[in-house]
Amino acid sequence: MAAGYLDILRARHAARLLTGTLVGRLPNGTGPIAIVLFIRAEGGSYTLAGALAAAYGLATAVGQPLLGRAVDLYGQPRVQLPAAVVSALGMVLLALSGLGSLPLAYLGVIVAGVATPPLEGGLRALWPSVLKSEDRVHRAYALDAVAQEIMFTVGPLLVTLLVSLWSPAAALLVINALGVLGALSVVLSEPSRTWRSAPREAHWLGALRSPGLLALLGSLFFVGLALGSITVAAVAYADDHGRESVYGWLMAALGLGALIGGLAYGARQWAGAPEKRLRVIAGLLALGYLPLTLTPSVPVMTALAALSGVFLAPAIACSFIVVDRHAPRGTVTEAFSWLVTTFGVGAAAGTAVAGPAVELGSTAWSFAVAGAGGAAALVVLLATGRLLAAPVRTAAVVTGSENDRNGAVEPGFSSGHKA
Repeated sequence: MAAGYLDILRARHAARLLTGTLVGRLPNGTGPIAIVLFIRAEGGSYTLAGALAAAYGLATAVGQPLLGRAVDLYGQPRVQLPAAVVSALGMVLLALSGLGSLPLAYLGVIVAGVATPPLEGGLRALWPSVLKSEDRVHRAYALDAVAQEIMFTVGPLLVTLLVSLWSPAAALLVINALGVLGALSVVLSEPSRTWRSAPREAHWLGALRSPGLLALLGSLFFVGLALGSITVAAVAYADDHGRESVYGWLMAALGLGALIGGLAYGARQWAGAPEKRLRVIAGLLALGYLPLTLTPSVPVMTALAALSGVFLAPAIACSFIVVDRHAPRGTVTEAFSWLVTTFGVGAAAGTAVAGPAVELGSTAWSFAVAGAGGAAALVVLLATGRLLAAPVRTAAVVTGSENDRNGAVEPGFSSGHKA
Protein backbone atom coordinates (compact mmCIF):
# COMPACT_ATOMS: atom_id res chain seq x y z
CA MET A 1 0.00 0.00 0.00
CA ALA A 2 2.68 2.49 1.07
CA ALA A 3 4.81 1.87 -2.03
CA GLY A 4 2.10 3.15 -4.37
CA TYR A 5 1.64 6.37 -2.43
CA LEU A 6 5.38 6.91 -2.13
CA ASP A 7 5.62 6.52 -5.90
CA ILE A 8 3.17 9.42 -6.28
CA LEU A 9 4.93 11.64 -3.77
CA ARG A 10 8.29 11.00 -5.43
CA ALA A 11 6.96 12.27 -8.75
CA ARG A 12 8.36 15.66 -9.62
CA HIS A 13 6.22 18.50 -8.20
CA ALA A 14 3.65 16.11 -6.64
CA ALA A 15 4.56 16.58 -2.96
CA ARG A 16 4.87 20.35 -3.40
CA LEU A 17 1.49 20.64 -5.11
CA LEU A 18 -0.30 18.47 -2.55
CA THR A 19 1.29 20.26 0.43
CA GLY A 20 0.80 23.73 -1.04
CA THR A 21 -2.84 23.01 -1.80
CA LEU A 22 -3.54 21.70 1.70
CA VAL A 23 -1.84 24.69 3.34
CA GLY A 24 -3.60 27.04 0.93
CA ARG A 25 -6.96 25.54 1.88
CA LEU A 26 -6.43 25.94 5.63
CA PRO A 27 -8.40 29.22 5.75
CA ASN A 28 -11.40 27.56 4.13
CA GLY A 29 -11.17 24.37 6.19
CA THR A 30 -10.94 26.29 9.46
CA GLY A 31 -12.96 29.39 8.54
CA PRO A 32 -16.23 28.58 10.34
CA ILE A 33 -14.64 27.60 13.66
CA ALA A 34 -12.19 30.54 13.50
CA ILE A 35 -15.07 32.96 12.90
CA VAL A 36 -17.15 31.51 15.74
CA LEU A 37 -14.25 31.67 18.23
CA PHE A 38 -13.42 35.23 17.21
CA ILE A 39 -16.99 36.53 17.48
CA ARG A 40 -17.51 34.85 20.85
CA ALA A 41 -14.25 36.36 22.14
CA GLU A 42 -15.50 39.76 21.02
CA GLY A 43 -18.64 39.30 23.09
CA GLY A 44 -20.97 38.35 20.26
CA SER A 45 -23.75 35.78 20.63
CA TYR A 46 -23.73 32.29 19.20
CA THR A 47 -26.50 33.41 16.87
CA LEU A 48 -24.34 36.17 15.42
CA ALA A 49 -21.32 33.88 15.21
CA GLY A 50 -23.40 31.27 13.40
CA ALA A 51 -24.83 33.86 11.02
CA LEU A 52 -21.37 35.14 10.07
CA ALA A 53 -20.05 31.60 9.64
CA ALA A 54 -23.06 30.77 7.47
CA ALA A 55 -22.50 33.90 5.38
CA TYR A 56 -18.90 32.81 4.87
CA GLY A 57 -19.95 29.31 3.82
CA LEU A 58 -22.59 30.58 1.40
CA ALA A 59 -20.16 33.08 -0.13
CA THR A 60 -17.60 30.30 -0.61
CA ALA A 61 -20.20 28.13 -2.32
CA VAL A 62 -20.97 30.97 -4.74
CA GLY A 63 -17.36 31.89 -5.42
CA GLN A 64 -15.83 28.45 -6.06
CA PRO A 65 -17.41 27.64 -9.45
CA LEU A 66 -17.05 31.25 -10.64
CA LEU A 67 -13.34 31.30 -9.83
CA GLY A 68 -12.99 27.75 -11.19
CA ARG A 69 -14.34 28.96 -14.52
CA ALA A 70 -11.91 31.90 -14.39
CA VAL A 71 -9.02 29.46 -13.87
CA ASP A 72 -10.10 27.48 -16.92
CA LEU A 73 -10.22 30.67 -18.97
CA TYR A 74 -7.14 32.54 -17.73
CA GLY A 75 -4.86 29.99 -16.07
CA GLN A 76 -4.05 29.28 -12.44
CA PRO A 77 -1.53 32.00 -11.42
CA ARG A 78 -3.73 34.86 -12.65
CA VAL A 79 -6.63 33.69 -10.50
CA GLN A 80 -5.44 31.58 -7.56
CA LEU A 81 -2.93 33.96 -5.96
CA PRO A 82 -4.93 37.21 -6.32
CA ALA A 83 -7.99 35.38 -4.96
CA ALA A 84 -6.00 34.10 -1.95
CA VAL A 85 -4.77 37.61 -1.18
CA VAL A 86 -8.24 39.16 -1.46
CA SER A 87 -9.72 36.38 0.69
CA ALA A 88 -7.07 36.99 3.36
CA LEU A 89 -7.79 40.72 3.28
CA GLY A 90 -11.45 39.96 3.91
CA MET A 91 -10.52 38.15 7.12
CA VAL A 92 -8.18 41.01 8.05
CA LEU A 93 -11.17 43.34 7.71
CA LEU A 94 -13.16 41.11 10.07
CA ALA A 95 -10.30 40.98 12.60
CA LEU A 96 -9.88 44.77 12.54
CA SER A 97 -13.58 45.68 12.60
CA GLY A 98 -14.63 43.14 15.21
CA LEU A 99 -18.15 43.91 16.37
CA GLY A 100 -17.64 47.65 16.07
CA SER A 101 -19.42 47.58 12.72
CA LEU A 102 -21.56 44.60 11.77
CA PRO A 103 -21.82 45.65 8.10
CA LEU A 104 -18.00 45.61 7.90
CA ALA A 105 -17.88 42.24 9.65
CA TYR A 106 -20.35 40.75 7.17
CA LEU A 107 -18.49 42.38 4.28
CA GLY A 108 -15.25 40.85 5.50
CA VAL A 109 -16.55 37.28 5.69
CA ILE A 110 -18.40 37.56 2.38
CA VAL A 111 -15.29 38.86 0.59
CA ALA A 112 -13.19 36.14 2.22
CA GLY A 113 -15.66 33.45 1.15
CA VAL A 114 -16.28 34.58 -2.43
CA ALA A 115 -12.54 35.01 -3.06
CA THR A 116 -11.52 31.63 -1.64
CA PRO A 117 -9.20 30.27 -4.36
CA PRO A 118 -10.37 27.04 -6.05
CA LEU A 119 -7.18 25.18 -5.10
CA GLU A 120 -8.96 21.83 -4.85
CA GLY A 121 -10.18 21.92 -8.42
CA GLY A 122 -6.86 23.31 -9.57
CA LEU A 123 -4.90 20.44 -8.03
CA ARG A 124 -7.12 17.79 -9.59
CA ALA A 125 -6.74 19.46 -12.96
CA LEU A 126 -2.95 19.25 -12.57
CA TRP A 127 -2.63 15.60 -11.56
CA PRO A 128 -2.82 14.12 -15.09
CA SER A 129 0.03 16.32 -16.40
CA VAL A 130 2.16 15.61 -13.31
CA LEU A 131 1.60 11.84 -12.95
CA LYS A 132 0.98 10.88 -16.59
CA SER A 133 -0.85 7.58 -16.06
CA GLU A 134 -4.36 6.50 -15.19
CA ASP A 135 -3.46 4.33 -12.19
CA ARG A 136 -1.25 6.98 -10.60
CA VAL A 137 -3.86 9.71 -11.08
CA HIS A 138 -6.57 7.54 -9.54
CA ARG A 139 -4.31 6.82 -6.59
CA ALA A 140 -3.59 10.54 -6.28
CA TYR A 141 -7.33 11.22 -6.11
CA ALA A 142 -7.55 8.77 -3.17
CA LEU A 143 -4.54 10.41 -1.50
CA ASP A 144 -6.19 13.78 -2.07
CA ALA A 145 -9.39 12.61 -0.35
CA VAL A 146 -7.40 11.22 2.59
CA ALA A 147 -5.41 14.45 2.88
CA GLN A 148 -8.70 16.37 3.15
CA GLU A 149 -9.68 14.28 6.16
CA ILE A 150 -6.34 15.01 7.80
CA MET A 151 -6.69 18.74 7.11
CA PHE A 152 -10.20 18.92 8.55
CA THR A 153 -8.89 17.18 11.67
CA VAL A 154 -5.61 19.05 12.12
CA GLY A 155 -6.90 22.47 10.97
CA PRO A 156 -9.34 23.08 13.86
CA LEU A 157 -6.69 21.86 16.32
CA LEU A 158 -4.27 24.42 14.87
CA VAL A 159 -6.85 27.18 15.28
CA THR A 160 -7.51 26.29 18.92
CA LEU A 161 -3.74 26.17 19.56
CA LEU A 162 -3.26 29.63 18.08
CA VAL A 163 -6.18 30.94 20.11
CA SER A 164 -4.69 29.57 23.33
CA LEU A 165 -1.21 30.92 22.54
CA TRP A 166 -2.28 34.35 21.25
CA SER A 167 -5.88 35.30 20.50
CA PRO A 168 -8.77 34.49 18.15
CA ALA A 169 -7.85 37.54 16.04
CA ALA A 170 -4.27 36.29 15.74
CA ALA A 171 -5.58 32.87 14.72
CA LEU A 172 -7.59 34.45 11.91
CA LEU A 173 -4.58 36.39 10.64
CA VAL A 174 -2.04 33.55 10.92
CA ILE A 175 -4.26 30.96 9.25
CA ASN A 176 -4.96 33.27 6.31
CA ALA A 177 -1.30 34.25 5.97
CA LEU A 178 -0.49 30.54 5.73
CA GLY A 179 -3.21 30.21 3.10
CA VAL A 180 -1.60 32.88 0.92
CA LEU A 181 1.80 31.16 1.26
CA GLY A 182 0.26 27.83 0.26
CA ALA A 183 -1.37 29.34 -2.83
CA LEU A 184 1.92 31.07 -3.70
CA SER A 185 3.78 27.76 -3.51
CA VAL A 186 1.29 26.19 -5.92
CA VAL A 187 1.19 28.94 -8.54
CA LEU A 188 4.97 29.31 -8.66
CA SER A 189 5.36 25.62 -9.54
CA GLU A 190 6.03 24.71 -13.15
CA PRO A 191 2.88 22.57 -13.63
CA SER A 192 0.65 25.41 -12.41
CA ARG A 193 2.42 28.06 -14.50
CA THR A 194 2.31 26.03 -17.71
CA TRP A 195 -1.13 24.43 -17.35
CA ARG A 196 -3.81 25.63 -19.74
CA SER A 197 -7.33 24.38 -20.09
CA ALA A 198 -8.42 22.74 -23.31
CA PRO A 199 -10.36 24.97 -25.72
CA ARG A 200 -13.96 25.18 -24.56
CA GLU A 201 -17.30 25.74 -26.18
CA ALA A 202 -18.75 29.08 -25.12
CA HIS A 203 -21.82 28.30 -23.02
CA TRP A 204 -23.30 30.17 -20.07
CA LEU A 205 -23.86 26.93 -18.15
CA GLY A 206 -20.20 25.95 -18.43
CA ALA A 207 -19.58 22.60 -16.75
CA LEU A 208 -23.23 22.30 -15.71
CA ARG A 209 -24.33 21.57 -19.27
CA SER A 210 -23.19 17.97 -18.66
CA PRO A 211 -26.18 15.81 -17.59
CA GLY A 212 -23.85 13.24 -16.04
CA LEU A 213 -22.11 15.88 -13.94
CA LEU A 214 -25.47 17.22 -12.75
CA ALA A 215 -26.50 13.72 -11.72
CA LEU A 216 -23.29 13.23 -9.75
CA LEU A 217 -23.65 16.61 -8.05
CA GLY A 218 -27.20 15.72 -7.04
CA SER A 219 -25.91 12.60 -5.33
CA LEU A 220 -23.02 14.36 -3.62
CA PHE A 221 -25.41 16.96 -2.21
CA PHE A 222 -26.96 14.20 -0.13
CA VAL A 223 -23.55 12.80 0.88
CA GLY A 224 -22.72 16.28 2.15
CA LEU A 225 -26.10 16.41 3.92
CA ALA A 226 -25.31 13.15 5.69
CA LEU A 227 -21.91 14.36 6.84
CA GLY A 228 -23.26 17.73 7.96
CA SER A 229 -26.00 16.11 10.02
CA ILE A 230 -23.49 13.87 11.80
CA THR A 231 -21.63 16.88 13.17
CA VAL A 232 -24.81 18.11 14.90
CA ALA A 233 -25.88 14.63 15.94
CA ALA A 234 -22.48 13.98 17.51
CA VAL A 235 -22.83 17.14 19.61
CA ALA A 236 -26.27 16.00 20.78
CA TYR A 237 -24.90 12.54 21.61
CA ALA A 238 -22.07 14.11 23.63
CA ASP A 239 -24.61 16.24 25.52
CA ASP A 240 -26.67 13.14 26.28
CA HIS A 241 -23.61 11.56 27.88
CA GLY A 242 -22.53 14.69 29.73
CA ARG A 243 -19.04 14.88 28.27
CA GLU A 244 -17.94 17.33 25.58
CA SER A 245 -14.90 15.16 24.83
CA VAL A 246 -17.21 12.50 23.39
CA TYR A 247 -17.83 14.75 20.40
CA GLY A 248 -14.10 14.85 19.68
CA TRP A 249 -13.84 11.08 19.95
CA LEU A 250 -16.70 10.53 17.51
CA MET A 251 -15.38 12.96 14.91
CA ALA A 252 -11.83 11.61 15.28
CA ALA A 253 -13.15 8.08 14.76
CA LEU A 254 -15.06 9.20 11.67
CA GLY A 255 -11.87 10.75 10.28
CA LEU A 256 -9.85 7.65 11.12
CA GLY A 257 -12.33 5.45 9.29
CA ALA A 258 -12.17 7.71 6.24
CA LEU A 259 -8.36 7.65 6.39
CA ILE A 260 -8.24 3.86 6.45
CA GLY A 261 -10.88 3.50 3.74
CA GLY A 262 -9.23 6.05 1.45
CA LEU A 263 -5.78 4.51 1.76
CA ALA A 264 -7.16 1.01 1.11
CA TYR A 265 -9.20 2.20 -1.87
CA GLY A 266 -6.27 3.92 -3.54
CA ALA A 267 -3.88 1.04 -2.92
CA ARG A 268 -5.40 -1.22 -5.56
CA GLN A 269 -6.37 -0.99 -9.20
CA TRP A 270 -10.06 -1.13 -9.99
CA ALA A 271 -11.59 -2.64 -13.09
CA GLY A 272 -14.82 -1.53 -14.70
CA ALA A 273 -16.60 1.79 -15.02
CA PRO A 274 -16.16 4.12 -12.02
CA GLU A 275 -19.84 5.11 -12.25
CA LYS A 276 -20.90 1.54 -11.39
CA ARG A 277 -18.28 1.34 -8.65
CA LEU A 278 -19.55 4.60 -7.15
CA ARG A 279 -23.05 3.16 -6.81
CA VAL A 280 -21.69 0.23 -4.80
CA ILE A 281 -19.61 2.53 -2.58
CA ALA A 282 -22.59 4.84 -2.04
CA GLY A 283 -24.71 1.87 -0.98
CA LEU A 284 -22.07 0.77 1.54
CA LEU A 285 -21.76 4.35 2.78
CA ALA A 286 -25.51 4.51 3.43
CA LEU A 287 -25.42 1.18 5.26
CA GLY A 288 -22.56 2.45 7.42
CA TYR A 289 -24.65 5.38 8.66
CA LEU A 290 -27.69 3.35 9.70
CA PRO A 291 -26.22 1.68 12.86
CA LEU A 292 -25.52 5.14 14.29
CA THR A 293 -29.26 5.49 14.97
CA LEU A 294 -28.89 2.85 17.72
CA THR A 295 -26.87 5.37 19.82
CA PRO A 296 -25.25 2.67 22.00
CA SER A 297 -22.57 3.18 24.68
CA VAL A 298 -19.69 5.54 23.95
CA PRO A 299 -17.08 2.84 23.10
CA VAL A 300 -19.48 1.06 20.74
CA MET A 301 -20.64 4.35 19.23
CA THR A 302 -17.03 5.36 18.60
CA ALA A 303 -16.44 2.10 16.75
CA LEU A 304 -19.61 2.62 14.71
CA ALA A 305 -18.47 6.17 13.85
CA ALA A 306 -15.20 4.77 12.53
CA LEU A 307 -17.11 2.20 10.48
CA SER A 308 -19.39 4.88 9.04
CA GLY A 309 -16.36 6.81 7.78
CA VAL A 310 -14.69 3.90 5.96
CA PHE A 311 -16.49 4.47 2.66
CA LEU A 312 -16.49 8.28 2.75
CA ALA A 313 -13.04 8.90 1.28
CA PRO A 314 -13.49 6.16 -1.37
CA ALA A 315 -16.80 7.76 -2.40
CA ILE A 316 -15.12 11.14 -2.77
CA ALA A 317 -12.11 9.72 -4.61
CA CYS A 318 -14.31 7.79 -7.03
CA SER A 319 -16.41 10.91 -7.55
CA PHE A 320 -13.27 12.77 -8.66
CA ILE A 321 -12.82 10.23 -11.47
CA VAL A 322 -16.46 10.53 -12.52
CA VAL A 323 -16.25 14.34 -12.52
CA ASP A 324 -13.23 14.19 -14.80
CA ARG A 325 -15.02 11.82 -17.19
CA HIS A 326 -18.15 13.94 -17.46
CA ALA A 327 -16.82 17.50 -17.35
CA PRO A 328 -17.22 19.16 -20.77
CA ARG A 329 -13.98 19.93 -22.58
CA GLY A 330 -12.19 22.93 -21.09
CA THR A 331 -14.22 23.05 -17.85
CA VAL A 332 -12.31 20.66 -15.58
CA THR A 333 -11.44 23.17 -12.83
CA GLU A 334 -14.96 24.59 -12.81
CA ALA A 335 -16.42 21.08 -12.64
CA PHE A 336 -14.33 20.14 -9.62
CA SER A 337 -15.22 23.45 -8.00
CA TRP A 338 -18.92 22.69 -8.43
CA LEU A 339 -18.28 19.46 -6.53
CA VAL A 340 -16.83 21.47 -3.64
CA THR A 341 -19.79 23.85 -3.69
CA THR A 342 -22.42 21.11 -3.84
CA PHE A 343 -20.84 19.14 -1.03
CA GLY A 344 -20.60 22.27 1.12
CA VAL A 345 -24.22 23.28 0.50
CA GLY A 346 -25.33 19.74 1.31
CA ALA A 347 -23.37 19.80 4.58
CA ALA A 348 -25.01 23.11 5.51
CA ALA A 349 -28.43 21.65 4.76
CA GLY A 350 -27.64 18.60 6.89
CA THR A 351 -26.66 20.83 9.79
CA ALA A 352 -29.91 22.78 9.42
CA VAL A 353 -32.09 19.64 9.32
CA ALA A 354 -30.34 17.72 12.10
CA GLY A 355 -30.89 20.48 14.66
CA PRO A 356 -34.71 20.36 14.52
CA ALA A 357 -34.52 16.55 14.35
CA VAL A 358 -32.86 16.54 17.78
CA GLU A 359 -35.31 19.03 19.27
CA LEU A 360 -38.46 17.46 17.83
CA GLY A 361 -37.39 13.85 18.20
CA SER A 362 -34.15 12.60 19.70
CA THR A 363 -30.45 12.18 19.05
CA ALA A 364 -31.27 8.98 17.17
CA TRP A 365 -33.45 11.00 14.79
CA SER A 366 -30.55 13.30 13.96
CA PHE A 367 -28.38 10.31 13.11
CA ALA A 368 -31.29 9.01 11.02
CA VAL A 369 -30.90 12.15 8.89
CA ALA A 370 -27.43 10.90 7.97
CA GLY A 371 -28.80 7.51 7.01
CA ALA A 372 -31.52 9.13 4.92
CA GLY A 373 -28.92 11.31 3.21
CA GLY A 374 -26.80 8.30 2.33
CA ALA A 375 -29.84 6.45 0.99
CA ALA A 376 -30.90 9.46 -1.08
CA ALA A 377 -27.41 9.69 -2.58
CA LEU A 378 -27.70 6.08 -3.72
CA VAL A 379 -31.21 6.61 -5.10
CA VAL A 380 -30.00 9.54 -7.22
CA LEU A 381 -27.15 7.46 -8.65
CA LEU A 382 -29.52 4.59 -9.46
CA ALA A 383 -32.17 6.86 -10.98
CA THR A 384 -29.63 8.63 -13.22
CA GLY A 385 -27.72 5.55 -14.25
CA ARG A 386 -28.37 6.19 -17.96
CA LEU A 387 -26.96 9.72 -17.76
CA LEU A 388 -23.88 8.58 -15.88
CA ALA A 389 -23.27 5.76 -18.35
CA ALA A 390 -22.54 8.21 -21.16
CA PRO A 391 -19.54 10.46 -20.44
CA VAL A 392 -19.50 13.74 -22.34
CA ARG A 393 -16.12 13.06 -23.84
CA THR A 394 -13.79 10.18 -24.61
CA ALA A 395 -11.06 9.65 -22.05
CA ALA A 396 -7.38 10.44 -22.45
CA VAL A 397 -4.42 11.18 -20.20
CA VAL A 398 -2.29 14.10 -21.28
CA THR A 399 1.32 14.04 -20.21
CA GLY A 400 1.92 17.74 -20.56
CA SER A 401 -0.29 20.67 -19.77
CA GLU A 402 -3.91 20.27 -20.75
CA ASN A 403 -3.45 21.94 -24.11
CA ASP A 404 0.06 20.70 -24.87
CA ARG A 405 -0.10 19.63 -28.52
CA ASN A 406 3.18 17.75 -28.20
CA GLY A 407 2.06 15.72 -25.17
CA ALA A 408 1.73 11.99 -25.65
CA VAL A 409 -1.76 10.65 -25.10
CA GLU A 410 -2.54 7.39 -23.37
CA PRO A 411 -6.00 5.98 -24.16
CA GLY A 412 -8.36 5.16 -21.38
CA PHE A 413 -8.43 8.22 -19.17
CA SER A 414 -9.68 11.77 -19.21
CA SER A 415 -7.96 15.04 -18.42
CA GLY A 416 -9.80 17.56 -20.49
CA HIS A 417 -9.05 16.50 -24.08
CA LYS A 418 -11.06 14.54 -26.50
CA ALA A 419 -9.16 11.54 -27.78
